Amino acid sequence: MDTHSSIIIYNVTVYSENQTLKNGYIKLTDKKITEIGDINQYVRQPKDHVIELSPSYKVIPGAIDVHIHGVYNADAMDGTAEALKTMARTLPKEGTTSFLATTMTQSNEAVEKALRNAGAYIEEQTNADAEVVGIHLEGPFISPKRAGAQPPTHIQDPNVALFQEWQKAAGGHIKLVTLAPEQPNGLALTSYLKETNVVASIGHSDSTYDQVGEAIEAGASHITHLYNGMRGLHHREPGVLGAAYLRDELFVELITDGIHCRPEMVKLAYDQITSERMILITDSLRAKWLKNGTYDLGGQPVHVNDTTATLADGTLAGSILKMNDAIKNTMSFTNCSLEDIVKMTAENPAKQLNLFDTKGSIKIGKDADIVVLNENLDVEMTFCRGALSFKKED
Repeated sequence: MDTHSSIIIYNVTVYSENQTLKNGYIKLTDKKITEIGDINQYVRQPKDHVIELSPSYKVIPGAIDVHIHGVYNADAMDGTAEALKTMARTLPKEGTTSFLATTMTQSNEAVEKALRNAGAYIEEQTNADAEVVGIHLEGPFISPKRAGAQPPTHIQDPNVALFQEWQKAAGGHIKLVTLAPEQPNGLALTSYLKETNVVASIGHSDSTYDQVGEAIEAGASHITHLYNGMRGLHHREPGVLGAAYLRDELFVELITDGIHCRPEMVKLAYDQITSERMILITDSLRAKWLKNGTYDLGGQPVHVNDTTATLADGTLAGSILKMNDAIKNTMSFTNCSLEDIVKMTAENPAKQLNLFDTKGSIKIGKDADIVVLNENLDVEMTFCRGALSFKKED
């Protein structure tokens, strides 16, 4: 196809930023969304490449996964460009067009290698794949009491100087940090992150409700994988979970595989937090899109069986959840609308990462990161910055 031609997705339901168009079309030109409208408004141009579907097909903005470790036998901690390339090529299959390459608690050397690699990759990536829009540093500045699958031997207290070194190694691309603010120097690091426009996320944390309040005062604005790796809800101590429910300053991640938290708890969280503050994530491992078996996570064997990934002792170790399944599950568990899904998969993460001027919704002038869903909400096509990155086989 001529590189100067436009792609028209015609006669579909378009979930644009301000309205839902039942018999709509969307035009993609030079990596951007250039037209949105009713099919009666469309004027065909000689070089237009028209993809005609039906209104049962839905066009939504591509998902932005702010917490993902790996997929298809690749992991951000591999520290190779090939690993990130594999992730970027695979994720459009599940409707993800942007993501944060997420590290985990490891030796300082291993973390720095992964950060340098991701920073370099971000500078050189092409537009044909899902875009790495930054790095999520998950650990090592977390609570040993709430380690989960993070290796306890490498956990350390929050350290502003070390973070500064790592941010430099990453070329300034660390956009989100999961930390336990109640740990020594936790509030100091939280404040520094806020000052330098990095999202400070409370996770793997034993904070009390009041300590979360102090962290919010210092600049925290995010909660890492709700329910998992945190002090839970008690009627005399609301904990991190209670703060996630009640504090409007916080965006809240949720893994909706039905395993990390029961469907009823997804509904409880959704009813309390709503689509205004919730962000769907996968927190997936290299085992996603692979067969059952044993895989590596930070030097630890992880056993994958159909839907669940666990360490030898049974501890949940990330997920093998696909974003498309997160969407279906969330709609099933909560009865939310597809408009709500768009908020939780695209709009909210884009706003949290300060990307909403270019991503996170379907609007003229924004990046052409879009997903076409069929009537069963399966991914039919994914476009990353105007390039067809995935097409479902007939």
